[in-house]
Formats: sequence, C-alpha cells, structure tokens
Amino acid sequence: MSLLVVGSVAFDSIRTPHGEAEGILGGSASFFSVAASWFGPVKVVAVVGDDFGDEHLEVFRLRSIETTGIERAPGRTFRWKGEYVGDMNDAKTLDVQLNVFQNFSPKVPESDTSTEFVFLGNIHPRLQLHVRRQLSKARLVALDSMNYWIEGSLDELKETLSEVDALVINEGEARMLSGCQNLLKAAKEIQKMGPKILVIKRGEHGVTLFNNGSVFSAPAFMLEEFKDPTGAGDTFAGGFMGHIARTGDLSESNLRRAVVYGSVMASFAVEEFGLKRLLGLTPQEIEGRVRDFAQLTRFDV
Repeated sequence: MSLLVVGSVAFDSIRTPHGEAEGILGGSASFFSVAASWFGPVKVVAVVGDDFGDEHLEVFRLRSIETTGIERAPGRTFRWKGEYVGDMNDAKTLDVQLNVFQNFSPKVPESDTSTEFVFLGNIHPRLQLHVRRQLSKARLVALDSMNYWIEGSLDELKETLSEVDALVINEGEARMLSGCQNLLKAAKEIQKMGPKILVIKRGEHGVTLFNNGSVFSAPAFMLEEFKDPTGAGDTFAGGFMGHIARTGDLSESNLRRAVVYGSVMASFAVEEFGLKRLLGLTPQEIEGRVRDFAQLTRFDV
C-alpha cells in the first residue's frame, strides 16, 4: 500500500564533533521518504527552488520515490545551517533561509488523494489541516509538530490534531502541548485532543508508544558510530509509517513492531551525515538490526 508524505525538502549545512557537511540534501520529507522507501511505495509533496537540480531529484528516483507532488517555484530552496556540540542531543541553529518554503501551499496530486497512509511533516498546522481534508479515504494520518507551533499556533494545532489518528513528537514537546510533566498524564491529555496513537521520541532514552490504554517502550540502539543526528526523528517516522503501510495492519502488536522498525532506521541515519547511510542500506542490514533489537530487549519471566 502506498504512503504519502508532506513536508520540506532542503539543503542542510551541518557541523558536529565528527566533521561537517555543506549544502547536502535534507528536510523532513527527504529523510522520511528515503527511510520509508525501504518498505514500499512513497509519494512526496514538497516545494523546491530553481537551485534544485536533476542530480538532487535523482536521489528520490533512485529509491523509486514518486516526485509528481514536488513543486518547483522561482527562487532558492529552503536552507538550514546548524551545529551540534557535546552529547549532540540538540542542534544550535546558525542560519535559516525559508526561501520558496515560506509561501508553500501543499497541493496533493489528484491521483494521490485516495492514499491510505499519510504523514504530515513539520509545517504550519493550518497547512497540515488543509492537506488532511484533501485525503478523505486515508486509513491512518500521522502528524509531526514542534515547540514553535505549540507556542505560536496552539489553537490551529489543536484543530488539526482533532482530525488526525496519530501524533509523533518529542518528550519536551509532549510536556509543552499537554501542560503535564508526567509523561503518562501528558499522553492522556494529548490523546483527548484527537490522536489515539501517540509516539513520543525520547532521544537517547528511546521511544514510547501510547495506544488504546497500552504503553510500549523501545530503547535507543547503542552505536559505535554517531556522526549526525539531523533528520533522525523524520527517519524514525519513515520507518514507523513505512512498516505500517507495508503491512496495512493497525493492530497493537504491529504498531509495536513499527516502533522498532522506526528506531532501526533512525539508528542507521545517524551513522553518517545526511542521507548517505540510508541510501546505502540493504534489506539484510535492516532485518539484521531488527533482530539485534529483539535480542537487546528480550528477557524471561
């Protein structure tokens, strides 16, 4: 089954304690779609500028990602520059140039409006709702958001949340959105807003899934190489939604498996700068790390 993502395609410049990269392909839709493409067909809705060449579009085509929904607008593509220091849990933004992304109004191609699985990347909640209402046949619509929208567009965000099935945010954002410090209480308050499936990303502490009264946690995978955390959250979402779309299964047990697949994909992404590691994967590597995850968490009662 196909999967649609709406989000940003950008050029990133990144510096970490392990090196730096200048003007590499990034953005929420890029990380999500490349990760999800290992599980099945993916379609992207985004906007790029005149500086986005065929060599950049070829990255999506190499992974058989449908790019009909990528609009080309006059001007420059969205650019972000950031730096990670210390434990690399948070990025320091050095420069943001929205460029063509500033006036982005997502247009879902008519042929894609019947898509069953949808991920609304981190854009203005008003635009997320606009897209949501174009997709009346969707079985599962998941949404990402951030502190910027929680602080500045809370009413619009809550309206959008009331019409989606799942929310993927980080720990700090969950507390901010709910007004609760306790994560269990925070999850219950957020689920009252609409999304019955809540995934809270907890950085080095892993991921926690709240669904239908149950709670499931997956640890972060321990790595020897950790070069660049940029896009890890979007990569997680790509693996999570990719597995769900591949199976078409919304059961509790399959959602838990999806969390593990998301965590696996994110663990690969951070091993290199940008999309490099995700593009060079093999199915055998993915399934091997899933087995490693199972071994990591297995115990007898």
